[in-house]
Amino acid sequence: MRTVTKKISKSSWPKLAVTKWLNNTKSNSEKFNSDYYATRTSTERRNSCSEQDRYVVVPDGFSEGWLMDARNGMKRCVSEKRPTCVNEALDLRMFVGTWNVGGKPPNQELNLRNWLTSPSPADIYVIGFQEIVPLNAGNVLGPEDSGPASKWLTLIHQALNTNECDHEMPQDYNYDTTTNDRQRSLKSRHSDASSDDDEMDNGECSPTSPRRYSLVVSKQMVGIFLSLWVRVDLVNHITNLKVSTVGRGIMGYLGNKGSISISMSLYRTTFCFVCTHLASGEKLGDELRRNLDVSEILRRTKFCHSFKSLGQPLPPQTILEHDNIIWLGDLNYRIVADYDDAHELLKKNNWQALLEKDQLKIEQKAGRVFKGWNEGNIYFAPTYKYLTNSDHYVSEAPNSREQRRTPAWCDRILWKGEGLTQMWYVRGESKFSDHRPVSSLFSVQVDMTSNNVVPSDATMPRCCSLIPLTNAALSTTGSAAKVQAEEQLLLLTRAQSCIDTVPRF
Repeated sequence: MRTVTKKISKSSWPKLAVTKWLNNTKSNSEKFNSDYYATRTSTERRNSCSEQDRYVVVPDGFSEGWLMDARNGMKRCVSEKRPTCVNEALDLRMFVGTWNVGGKPPNQELNLRNWLTSPSPADIYVIGFQEIVPLNAGNVLGPEDSGPASKWLTLIHQALNTNECDHEMPQDYNYDTTTNDRQRSLKSRHSDASSDDDEMDNGECSPTSPRRYSLVVSKQMVGIFLSLWVRVDLVNHITNLKVSTVGRGIMGYLGNKGSISISMSLYRTTFCFVCTHLASGEKLGDELRRNLDVSEILRRTKFCHSFKSLGQPLPPQTILEHDNIIWLGDLNYRIVADYDDAHELLKKNNWQALLEKDQLKIEQKAGRVFKGWNEGNIYFAPTYKYLTNSDHYVSEAPNSREQRRTPAWCDRILWKGEGLTQMWYVRGESKFSDHRPVSSLFSVQVDMTSNNVVPSDATMPRCCSLIPLTNAALSTTGSAAKVQAEEQLLLLTRAQSCIDTVPRF
């Protein structure tokens, strides 16, 4: 629920801004909420390493030949046979949606099904919001209000996972829920999914029964909110899940503007989802501030991984290192035209002529932002700015008390990556906000290549100043040997001051 705070005076803003900036540590920016991680158990031991240390996991098929030789670095057991690779590809559907909800909390009557429905059933849902709370001083400088985020998650869950066969509606997601409570909730949800699958097999509810989805991750930064939902049978194939936030608001660091980014691997394909709210304003030159926001988000977004699994490439650490990238949000790029010219084109539904005046198209074509990125053809009306609960733009109502704005395509979805093909790019028609929601459906090629080959010396971490292994580690067998070997490797990796890992290709 919302924390009640006293009104913040303007004179105290600078002090509060600095305090919140200093308190917004890297570890806090990487925290997130997930049904997935509440139940996932790790088989990797972390007895003596901090989260910032790299470590090596001793494989289950442990053998003496696998151990590190103090003279020659990492050494592969020559007696182990290299299995052959099996090339497989999985074709999935991914729904991406973005919506600036204008600082309004959702009500229970709001139905998201129309927005989240696509021509082809999706396997992955990436749903981003902007302004889930008002961007006032209390929310920007004070404690985070997670109440609206919980309500949005509940509505998304209802839209994705309920149907005519369901009778009980889920309660609001609670960010303070304990791990045990989340485990029981998720176990119940998986049981529901299994029973629904049985019903579909029996033909009782197949016309209306949707696929079941689990919340993999959700993250809030002031008004920006990003959640990722995945079909339950795919959840166990997700690895290397990380979150990174970049504030670009007050002082260039606070979260009233900025980005939330999610990094993950699905089988052997890496994905990055970037939800942003860029600098506002339609004055000449404001587009340069938005360009700067994009470059700073690309520069400052980092995904820190504490270990590298043997036989696997190092997970991406920046946005552009991923195989497939989706950039969504209220990018705030405007139309370079006056009210009268813009409305003449709007009346004629001449989107092509109006898009020639679109700042994002202009800046991208000039190579000043999103160079090499893709966006689908726009065949829908500008998404901003509407009168509340109306189909009319603010600029069409001369007696409106709201500030006059030229209609613009502020809400966009861009992508980068050879494994993505856009199938659909539309806007929704909900009148809940002064923005219209935007959504896209992608066909996604996921690499399922089966490759258990232990990497060669060229692909293993190269180390210096190695500590020789003791004879005890080589003579002990069974589980005791595995534990001792792992402790040796933990000490080795922690003592190293120069670990150089071959970069990803």
